[in-house]
Amino acid sequence: MAPAQRTDVERSLGRRMRGAAGLAALAGLAWVARDVPAALGGRLTGARAERAARSPQFRDGTFHNPGGTRTMVADPGRNLLRELIFGKQKRRPSTAVPLLRTTGEPATTDTDRELGVVWYGHASALVEIEGYRVLIDPVWSERCSPSALVGPRRLHEPPVRLDELPKIDAILISHDHYDHLDMTTVRELVARQSAPFLVPLGVGAHLDHWGVPADRIIELDWSESHRIGGLAVTATPAQHFSGRGLRRDGTLWSSWVISGAHRKVFYTGDSGYFDGYAAIGEQHGPFDVTLMQIGAYDRAWPTIHMFPEEAVTAHLDLRGGLLIPVHWGTFNLALHDWSEPVNRLWAEAKARDVRLAVPRPGERVVVDDPPAVDGWWQAIA
Repeated sequence: MAPAQRTDVERSLGRRMRGAAGLAALAGLAWVARDVPAALGGRLTGARAERAARSPQFRDGTFHNPGGTRTMVADPGRNLLRELIFGKQKRRPSTAVPLLRTTGEPATTDTDRELGVVWYGHASALVEIEGYRVLIDPVWSERCSPSALVGPRRLHEPPVRLDELPKIDAILISHDHYDHLDMTTVRELVARQSAPFLVPLGVGAHLDHWGVPADRIIELDWSESHRIGGLAVTATPAQHFSGRGLRRDGTLWSSWVISGAHRKVFYTGDSGYFDGYAAIGEQHGPFDVTLMQIGAYDRAWPTIHMFPEEAVTAHLDLRGGLLIPVHWGTFNLALHDWSEPVNRLWAEAKARDVRLAVPRPGERVVVDDPPAVDGWWQAIA
């Protein structure tokens, strides 16, 4: 073959290879993104939309907080993107987060008085109360995102696999943000468990879209309750927002009260500090334990996530006994140091004489006999 002919063949082969590589890359992106449309969830239609429209929290086509809130506020002279990329905050632990593998035995042998909490990381937790098990905001995926390729990635593995969870009696979802409602986790729980999903108004549209049977979806407005055997589970107010795509506030957000015959638990969901905590404490408290959101705060969004000191104030408003912090340590969702939320919380709890337990991911806390706070996170910060 002449040199010129050989060059033409090589060029043609190169073009074909580049084309094939481009098609392969597109196919790869398509494969990675194949679940994104489904992960965005469903839309409110029919009877579900009609019910949402009757809610006191719903007007002008969306849900609202009782007081005015903004998801972002002006912060003159500050560039959040630059701070995100070039900021000096230490937003990851230096070494591996210690994990504990809790088995399925009860927290105590007295099921009438049993009360234990297993924190799995971020907002995911298991409440063991009077012989029942309630799973809260379960997220087991690698990323809290609609995509497996991009989005905040875990800083530690889940302490146990979903197939290692004990039999669950109820699954609570606080709102539809990706770090609280995960499609893959929901689908696996549908296959492995028989428990109903208790969710705020509208969130059932996502579950329905993902194949959750209708008889396992229970949607509640604020102040509405549902009984699970001897438990009463009540949706209570929170100050936050919702949305999985471009549309905001098409579903409701809530905190939760779990009440047995003898024990009571409160979970904040995501919320800014507001006077609703005192009202919840007056109506439903006192609580044996509160699970309080403490992480992912910033002065740019002060009304939708609590600062650690506000979490202590809210705990006192709620008439709480033991405080267990959640919503920290697992995903990078703000600009503060990784360990800052729990350091600030510990200092404030000591200053205000609040009982505190800070478990490692996977560690069971027996509420009547909690472990002493030992600062385990400081050794890896």
